Amino acid sequence: MSTARTPRPEPRPDRTPGDVVVSDELFAPVSPGIELCYQTFGSPDDEPLLLVMGLGGPMTWWDADLCERLARAGFFVVRYDNRDTGRSTKVRARVRRSQLLRAFATGRARAPYSLDDMAADGLGLLDHLGIESAHVAGVSMGGMIAQTMAVAAPSRVLSLTSIMSTTGRRTVGWQSPSLLPMLVAPRRPGREAYVQSSAAMWKVIGSPGYPSDAEVRRRRAEETFDRGFDASGVMRQMLAVVTQPNRTVRLRSLGIPATVIHGLADKMVHVSGGRATAAAVPGTELLLIDGMGHDMPEQLFDTFVDAIRRTADRADRTR
Repeated sequence: MSTARTPRPEPRPDRTPGDVVVSDELFAPVSPGIELCYQTFGSPDDEPLLLVMGLGGPMTWWDADLCERLARAGFFVVRYDNRDTGRSTKVRARVRRSQLLRAFATGRARAPYSLDDMAADGLGLLDHLGIESAHVAGVSMGGMIAQTMAVAAPSRVLSLTSIMSTTGRRTVGWQSPSLLPMLVAPRRPGREAYVQSSAAMWKVIGSPGYPSDAEVRRRRAEETFDRGFDASGVMRQMLAVVTQPNRTVRLRSLGIPATVIHGLADKMVHVSGGRATAAAVPGTELLLIDGMGHDMPEQLFDTFVDAIRRTADRADRTR
């Protein structure tokens, strides 16, 4: 495991700006009753890269500019809405708030679906696209899903980039206790109520070293709601997260290149989660970024692109 606190991207020649082909938003049946909305950037002839977003986040939280930069770095980029987000299928199952609180306390509950099911969704999307194996990058819950994909189907994950995520071990990657009331508080219905609560949350968990503009936070919240926000869906995803198994032992068996990126100012997933992930996966590169919280600031896009590209290049050399 190697560690760098202040990563600096190595220069890499980009393709001409503006040459990235972006698909319409498309739909893929990935399992009985589950259809995912997805979008691609770049050429199908390039190396496939699957981007997996975190809790309650539609695929548009993978900023289009970041996706285009990744495409110019030589990837065929696929981003998608997880089940229960955006335009993908909403699961019909009720989660009681008391059930979620017990799960936070004990790690046990009967969840409508698991992270294994969400990992199967991602693999099903690759099947739909005719992609045998891909590089996979995930953020937060998306990192947990990406890790689950890698341990469940190691031959299908060429490289793993786990961003501000954790292993599922309950003694690492914890949330700041100050966040729990915001996470489980009843949400008032309606667009404006969601926009206000979402903007307030991002102000708390965002990167203090790379502060975002209030208007940018508000626009993203509006777009998220308009794409099909479902508060009950977020609770179902949250239950999948808090009941996930500890993947540490299975991660140790991975033989693929991996990079872990984590902010030293992350209040949502403590940096111990990133350190534990890097310690578990043999040969992992660990990038710890000062001033980064639980978001992906535009100022760090080049760092993310370089890290994902460098990890994929390690896979190419291995093959």
